[in-house]
Amino acid sequence: MSSSNMIQPASGASSSTSTSEIEETLARISSHRGVEGVIIMNKEGATIQSTLREDQTTAHAALLSQITSRAMTLVETLDAGDELTFLRIKSKNREIMISPDKEFLLVVIQNPNVAE
Repeated sequence: MSSSNMIQPASGASSSTSTSEIEETLARISSHRGVEGVIIMNKEGATIQSTLREDQTTAHAALLSQITSRAMTLVETLDAGDELTFLRIKSKNREIMISPDKEFLLVVIQNPNVAE
């Protein structure tokens, strides 16, 4: 994944983390074996930055923000004092890892079948 695939931060995005720190983190995560893409988005699914193509990012962000919201509700409903800290979805071909924060979601999509 080249930096040309990077979607620049949304114009309204504000954070204490600088754009260069975000890009360094994305590059570090993307360099791991099998990683196909990384998305940072807000809880509503609006993309802040991504290493995927725009069409892939849009599709993933909409669906993953919804499933994360439902998983958070599930955890809180089952135990009022608990909260979702990590969500992992694994299929034959992909593994999607979601790390929710108070305002943002970090999503990593990887192919777990990549040869060592």
